[in-house]
Amino acid sequence: LAADLGAHSTRVAVADTAQTILAEQQFPLALEQGPEAALDALTDRLRELLREAEVEPGEVTALAMGLPGPVDARTGSPVRPPIMPGWDRFPVGQVMGERLSCAVLVDNDVNLMALGEARARPAEANPLLFLKIGTGIGGGLVLADGRIHRGSDGAAGDIGHVRVPGDDHTVCQCGNVGCVEAVASAGAVLRLVQAELPALESIEDLARALRDGEPTVVRHIRTAAGTIGEVVAMLVHFYNPRTIALGGLITAAGDDVLAGIRSVVYRRALPLATRNLVLTHSELGRHAGVAGGIVSAVEHTLSPSGIRSLKGIRA
Repeated sequence: LAADLGAHSTRVAVADTAQTILAEQQFPLALEQGPEAALDALTDRLRELLREAEVEPGEVTALAMGLPGPVDARTGSPVRPPIMPGWDRFPVGQVMGERLSCAVLVDNDVNLMALGEARARPAEANPLLFLKIGTGIGGGLVLADGRIHRGSDGAAGDIGHVRVPGDDHTVCQCGNVGCVEAVASAGAVLRLVQAELPALESIEDLARALRDGEPTVVRHIRTAAGTIGEVVAMLVHFYNPRTIALGGLITAAGDDVLAGIRSVVYRRALPLATRNLVLTHSELGRHAGVAGGIVSAVEHTLSPSGIRSLKGIRA
């Protein structure tokens, strides 16, 4: 099982060990209602999905979950997630494991997107940096050997809270001032645009206006892309990725974000760091998180410990 939880919608899927998707759903899940109610709704959907796929609950070996915030993958718990009030240190992995009687792998959503994207490309496309631009801004890094880089405490890739030089007044949900997420995310652009175009009520509306070429939206998006590009140029020097893949509704709505980031990165980063760099749209789009979850769950199931568990053997 795979579950990609987002700020506005959640996508779930059931797949076999050949990574063939047997059933898939997308539905709204209100994370702000707290972990107990949200996980109740998620559990109901997963059980419904198993029935749809004609899979018995006892056949489930693993569930991989992506959460939109920092996650301690060792404990399966979110850590002070800014857009998930009440979820801090909640034992998501333990609770879902008890409900579904299977191994549960909990990770940051963009980490799973990066993993899914990396597996959809040739191995030489790694190291890969996945950049999701949505309500917030997040990054996930897959190393040259195909493993996710989480850092010491799971905070690697949390690039939305890199400070934008010169911004001393925009307050971020994390409590700091001038974070790139607060200044240039799709959510931040929407708040700016609404002052001129109050009819735009959601990021979906913003993406639609961008596709239609609405001048005010295009102007603000291009400005935001330039700001993000400054941060990405710094990351190119630090990580030296071979591929940077952009995901999120706004990036999929056209080439304005991609072009804006590219222009800054290739201007600011040194030639050695960009000589073989590919900066492009995500190949998997909205399916990247679920794809990464399936990869994670399958790899766990087929690992030595996973196989021992299947055989009922305890190491």
